[in-house]
Amino acid sequence: MSGTTPVWAVVALPLVLAVLTYAAAAMDAAFRTGDGPVAPLREGVRLLVQQRRRTLASDVLLTRIGVISLPAAALLAATVIPLGGTSVWNLPVSVVWFNAMEVVAWASLWLAGWGVNSAFPLVGGYRFLAQGLAYELPHMFALITAALGAGSLDLAGVAAAQHGLWFVVWMPVAFAVYLLSALAMAFWGPMGHPLADDLAGGVAGELSGPDRLLFFTGRFALLTVAAAASVPLFLGGGAGPWLPDRAWSLVKTVAVLTLMVWVRGRLPVIRMDRFMTAAWMVLIPATLLQTLVVGVVVLN
Repeated sequence: MSGTTPVWAVVALPLVLAVLTYAAAAMDAAFRTGDGPVAPLREGVRLLVQQRRRTLASDVLLTRIGVISLPAAALLAATVIPLGGTSVWNLPVSVVWFNAMEVVAWASLWLAGWGVNSAFPLVGGYRFLAQGLAYELPHMFALITAALGAGSLDLAGVAAAQHGLWFVVWMPVAFAVYLLSALAMAFWGPMGHPLADDLAGGVAGELSGPDRLLFFTGRFALLTVAAAASVPLFLGGGAGPWLPDRAWSLVKTVAVLTLMVWVRGRLPVIRMDRFMTAAWMVLIPATLLQTLVVGVVVLN
């Protein structure tokens, strides 16, 4: 961690992430069932006092590692996302770090699905691996396109390069692909095949009590971090009139997060074999073409 990192940023990061994660859960409850903002709190308390179930011959250690590493990956990814112009970790290759922590979710779901020693969670883990193979290349190309336009792998540098014109304006394909891959990263909405009802809950089907609470907290945290990362990547970071840059970063994050939460239940869940075909036949060529256009503009 950089020696110039303000102490307030280190303290504020988990608090801001927790508040935004809770807000995402509250919005999801409101959109789906019309419940009030206390619904996630009630569900959290219920899961905290619920007794854990264990399947026969389950690997408790692997399951716990998978469950705990999901919110941990979200928190570690958040350390490099600038709030305004300040991040907890001023890493020159923060775009790479963000992508690396997102890949940790692959291991998290696989371990959680494998460790409980049950068929449906295991199939859900395999589904997420297939989903990862499908969305990861378009996701990486979208990140590379933004980095290419800025000439930097630092998220703060990418945000600073958008002075006067946000990347979403002249990189709309990369932005759209990023949002879709962000849904896949958090296995959310149309990308929720690893937790689909046809698998009785998939990866999380055998999780209960605090394990289930931590798992779904990690899922909402991943969605929140993905929304926050879109701000320096494509939406100009903290740029905006009247308000301070940190306030604009939060406003834009909440706007993107609201859109992503709202998508759940409004689009059908996509089967992974069909999504893989769409990824290789449509998303990858589209993002490569967008990268080519950006490269030509940068060279000129």
